[in-house]
Amino acid sequence: MNPEHFALLEEAQRIAPKSMKVEYTDGTIIMQASPSALHELNLTKVRSQFDLHIPTGTVPIGNIDLVSPSVAMSRNPDLTYLPEEELGTTSGKIRAELALIAVEIVSKSNPENDWAGKLRDYPLMHIPLYLIVDPRQKTVALFSEPENGRYRSREDADFGENIHIPAPFGFILDTGVLRPY
Repeated sequence: MNPEHFALLEEAQRIAPKSMKVEYTDGTIIMQASPSALHELNLTKVRSQFDLHIPTGTVPIGNIDLVSPSVAMSRNPDLTYLPEEELGTTSGKIRAELALIAVEIVSKSNPENDWAGKLRDYPLMHIPLYLIVDPRQKTVALFSEPENGRYRSREDADFGENIHIPAPFGFILDTGVLRPY
């Protein structure tokens, strides 16, 4: 990441209210307000299923910056799973390639951030799995197999259908517990 961009990102994070997420991609700083209660409920329902299948030595984390200096990006997923040994730092920034998955619950106010921006950025950041839960559309999409800056595989399900979450988690996600906006 260009040192000037990094300094700009740090200043935005410093002045933003604690309730705001601050991300950086493609020369743009993105700030988003705190999520709704329904957003958080859906996130909790997804996380509770993932937590039953956590790989050894891995912990769930929300609201942490995944940074990828080689592609000048900093993203903050709703949920990710990271090696616990990498979290012994006071920094709020973790190397993106350590993430096992990025999970996003699409917001009503800015769906293109998850469906376009993060779908473009996460494979470039070498995040192997990207799960998008879209309560507006009542759908779930899982992207996997990042290669050459894009995901090669996609699996879709409507709320009420199951979706297979591959290794290292290896389970069937029940989307019937999710609630639409």
